[in-house]
Amino acid sequence: MATIYSYVPYKETGYFSHLVADYLDGHPDTQPFYQFTPDAGGIAQAIDQRSKYPVNRDVLVNSLTNQYSGLIRSKKTEENIQLLRQENTFTICTAHQPNLLTGYLYFIYKIIHAIKLAEELGNKFPSNHFVPVYYMGSEDNDIDELGTFRFRGEKFVWDGSGQSGAVGRMDTNGLKPLLNSLLEQFGPPGKNCDDLREMITEAYLKHKTIGAATKYLVNELFGRFGLVILDPDDSGLKNCFVPVMEDELLNQASFPILSQQIEKLGKHYKIQAYPREINLFYLADQLRERIEKKDEKWVVLNTSIEWTKDEMLGELKQYPERFSPNVMLRGIYQETILPNIVFIGGGAEVAYWMQLKTLFEQYNVFYPAIHLRQSVQWVEKKERELREILGFSIAEIFKPELELQKNYVAHHATEDWHTAQEIAAIESVFTSLKEKAAGVDITLGPSAEAAITKLRFQLQSLEKKMLRAEKRKMQVQMDRIARLKKALFPANSLQERIDNFMDYYLIHGAGFMDTLKNGMHPLHAQFLVIESD
Repeated sequence: MATIYSYVPYKETGYFSHLVADYLDGHPDTQPFYQFTPDAGGIAQAIDQRSKYPVNRDVLVNSLTNQYSGLIRSKKTEENIQLLRQENTFTICTAHQPNLLTGYLYFIYKIIHAIKLAEELGNKFPSNHFVPVYYMGSEDNDIDELGTFRFRGEKFVWDGSGQSGAVGRMDTNGLKPLLNSLLEQFGPPGKNCDDLREMITEAYLKHKTIGAATKYLVNELFGRFGLVILDPDDSGLKNCFVPVMEDELLNQASFPILSQQIEKLGKHYKIQAYPREINLFYLADQLRERIEKKDEKWVVLNTSIEWTKDEMLGELKQYPERFSPNVMLRGIYQETILPNIVFIGGGAEVAYWMQLKTLFEQYNVFYPAIHLRQSVQWVEKKERELREILGFSIAEIFKPELELQKNYVAHHATEDWHTAQEIAAIESVFTSLKEKAAGVDITLGPSAEAAITKLRFQLQSLEKKMLRAEKRKMQVQMDRIARLKKALFPANSLQERIDNFMDYYLIHGAGFMDTLKNGMHPLHAQFLVIESD
């Protein structure tokens, strides 16, 4: 596949928050909220520090071995699982919920970023091993989000077929009508279509749960790269996290620590997530509900479940898998069970991880280097040709449609429709008149200023009318700009937040993943634009 790779600084795209931009720039306002800089130097420091925070590698490998039973593992994945027993092996982790059919493109980009970074670090630090890990957020219960995806502009929604609780545990029964509707739209016929149809059918119609289906699908897409998939909904792994969960239930220590950190961060930036007094759910089939302490009892909301202190501690120690961390504790759980040095997340994840540093310190848990996942804009041949006809640079395609149209008219109009020069000349005259009027009577100054403001407004209105007239002369070009923006930025959003990987897999097959991997520069914080031919 012939491709052209281009890179645009995130700040120039206009799609990233003030916090993310400052974090990437190393702004002083962000520095108290992270441990390691998001670059090679920061990773080197993280590697050096990680050995001070041991994890139970035997439990980790045993859990992974059990989780992979019945799943065909690539040789590279099997090697990576076994390497995790060694103290010089570290993980590069990204996390995401088990969205149906992977949900949005950034699901794919996160994982490939982790794979590519692990590969580059292996070359840079040859005395160590680096394993890419997809941490599947199988305990998330937001079926409204996780059951939705788009394909070829159509929105597909699965409501869980009446199920509730953790989406990863939901039965795949009831998915067949939706999948049949999806597969009817597949094409054109050929190997890519056949491969994807078989992959999806095997995943969702031959595996009992959404978690198992997601694991199969992700393994099929990325197993050849050595990706390791970890499901944290695991008794052995949860047992390693019991001390933190016990402290949370008994003392609610996280709430004041997080609240104080959020207050500090909130002075400069928007807060992404807020803690509760107890940041744990109770988890069972068809159930994931918050735990609260009321008087001297612990209760599970919207149920009849309640415990005394001794009963609650007994439940925790006998069934740790029944307790599920929310977003504020999930990261600490992740770093408790993985020998991780880098966490890769989107802008929102970077933002909420920066709220967590002091909580990690409280529990003496390693706080990893936080890296923004690489964003990608995929430009097919038709859109590339349209961009070239219009004469726009790669960076310019991120500008709003109206700005692109205005700039195009400014460069191609046969008549000058700008009024800035005339406004400046007239304002000069009126300023002179204003001074003269004030000299006669100082109270006339405001009247003169009002006259200048009114004339300026009228001239600006005239300029807009002249611009519209020029646009009408260039209607074909204006329509092309609108078509280009709609294709590349559906719903006025980034492509990666709307589209699904299937649209691209059907065209490019497995080579879609290789093209993404080849173009990614995980240590260079820039937006990747891929133009295919």
